[in-house]
Amino acid sequence: MKKIVIVVSAVLLIIGCKPEAPKDYVTLTGTITNPNSDSLIVAQRTILKTIKVKSDGTFSDTLKVKEGNYVLFDGTEQASVYLKNGYDLNLEVNTSEFDETLAYTGNGSDENNYIAAVALLQETVLGDDSLFTLEKASFDEKIEGINSKFKNLLTEAKITDTAFVSGQEKQIDRLTNYIASTYKERRYLATVLGKGNASPKFTDYENFKGGTTSLDDLKGKYVYVDVWATWCAPCKREIPFLKEVEKAYHGKNIEFVSISIDEDKNHEAWKTMVSEKELGGVQLFADNNWKSDFIQEYKIKGIPRFLLIDPEGNIVSSDAPRPSSKDLIALFDELKI
Repeated sequence: MKKIVIVVSAVLLIIGCKPEAPKDYVTLTGTITNPNSDSLIVAQRTILKTIKVKSDGTFSDTLKVKEGNYVLFDGTEQASVYLKNGYDLNLEVNTSEFDETLAYTGNGSDENNYIAAVALLQETVLGDDSLFTLEKASFDEKIEGINSKFKNLLTEAKITDTAFVSGQEKQIDRLTNYIASTYKERRYLATVLGKGNASPKFTDYENFKGGTTSLDDLKGKYVYVDVWATWCAPCKREIPFLKEVEKAYHGKNIEFVSISIDEDKNHEAWKTMVSEKELGGVQLFADNNWKSDFIQEYKIKGIPRFLLIDPEGNIVSSDAPRPSSKDLIALFDELKI
């Protein structure tokens, strides 16, 4: 009888010691001091989850994810976060110093504290404008040191997830390559597209009112160029402000030129919008959308983009203030337009 009891006890002991199956979801909890919103959004291309934030700033929820990088939004603030099913992650942050106070505890905290540290260092590096004014040899030396700083952060984090570490090493190399390409672009803007240099030219662009127009046709006046497209919402938000500025400077020594970089398939949409919105100034259609020589030479990768060219055809600003900015009028006043 005793033997039976011993055997049964052993079986129960084995059953009791059986490890729990790993969770197939993430637990996300935390406290936000001075929250900007009543909810925290987890997103990756689209919103994955909206988590309610209580009046005291605390929150708690679970979600299933595909392992990878996500973005947490608290109103106007945001942070990158790495999520993996099985994580039990707690977040603490004060939005008055969001990046500086963001901290994690729990399963998955090592990876995410590292990501937070990288974001803070990245902000410091990219916010240092002096970095992009260095001569090439000095910049190369500096960028090598920056790469080492990021990799030292990863080493010091002592993360055991080898797949995560491998991915982050590649991400560091991509980041430093991005900084190098930003340097090249900024140097181009400061030299080739610097103030006083001859502006790249557009030639024989279709004019909404008929015929074609080239930049040389406008010599003798300042030329304020708006590069836009019919599908671009931020571009359309500037239209009312642009109309006001055009009206205020009507008859003065300046031409307002809007260049659409719509594709040919949207040519009729461009004509319709110019007509229906009663767009003023000189309305032109670029000869090859984004690939037009003028757009390429100005390194335009995002719109709206505004340019200011002087009466001799030289660059005043390759990235001029928007019509909605008071800085534009201040610039016009400085030039005595």
